Formats: sequence, structure tokens, C-alpha cells
Amino acid sequence: MTDLRYPIGKFQPKPFIDESERALAIEAIAATPANLRKAVKGLTEAQFDTPYREGGWTVRQVVHHLPDSHMNSYVRLRLALTENEPTIKPYAEDLWARLYDAQHAPVEASVVLLERLHERWVMLLRSMSPGDFARTFRHPERGVQNIDWLLQLYAWHGRHHVAHITTLRERMGW
Repeated sequence: MTDLRYPIGKFQPKPFIDESERALAIEAIAATPANLRKAVKGLTEAQFDTPYREGGWTVRQVVHHLPDSHMNSYVRLRLALTENEPTIKPYAEDLWARLYDAQHAPVEASVVLLERLHERWVMLLRSMSPGDFARTFRHPERGVQNIDWLLQLYAWHGRHHVAHITTLRERMGW
């Protein structure tokens, strides 16, 4: 791996996914909290405050970023399911990562938050009909996207950030 920013590669969505690929993506989202809990198990406070790469977020910031981002996605999903092509609000994730809580809060708070959030999110995803995944929302920077795209993004996103932590652990021998 040459680019520590993308330990599993950059996000590359498929223009169309079938029901079996959709089910795999939902399972990836369902597995994210347990994978995160396993990735941070046994880390010390000093290790939580170690950047996963030079100039990158600390492990603590990565952990807190996951529920921040996934809560935004969950809300975007709900908006897309209940409104006709809603325009969603982006957020400045780098600025969120600099807020006090993202730099100092115990990681357990965000691990538990992610676990509870994913319980609801996965329940909703599993209840959706195939046609629901074609519903759309408008992202001010990315244009019109459908729920299948969002599903693929967050299946990748959880693995991506957990890999930031696990690859750091491997490199550091933790």
C-alpha cells in the first residue's frame, strides 16, 4: 500500500447493483460497529491520540468521525425515503474533527453511538423494497445521487476508516 489515506482503495461505486450486492453492502454496514470495536480494543490513550498517518486524523478523531458521518447518512436516507429528491446539507468533516469532543471525548462514547445508530440504520435498510433504493437526493457538490450509491459509499466508508486504525496498528506493532 502506497497511499495511507486509502488503505482499501478509493471509493468506486457501481452505476447499478443487484439485490445480492445490495445485501452484501447492508451486511458491511451492519458489521462496521463490531469491526470498529475490535480495531480499537486494547489501545491506550496515547495510541488513541496517534495520527493514522502524518498530517492525518488521530485514531480518536477517526472513531468520532464514524458516527458523525453515519448519522448524516442515516438522515439523508430518511429524507430520500420521505421527500421527493430533497437537497441535503453537506458538512465540513475536517472542521468537525477539530471540535473539542472529537479530539478529547472517550472513544467508547462513539463506539456505543455507532452500535445503536447502526441497529436502526440496518433495520431500515433491510425493510426497504428494491424500488426504494432508486430514490434520489440532491447533494450540492455531487449532484443527484440515489440510495444505492449511498449504500455503496457507506459500506466502503466503514471499512475504509476501520482500516486506517488496523493498518496503523500493524505498522506500529500494536
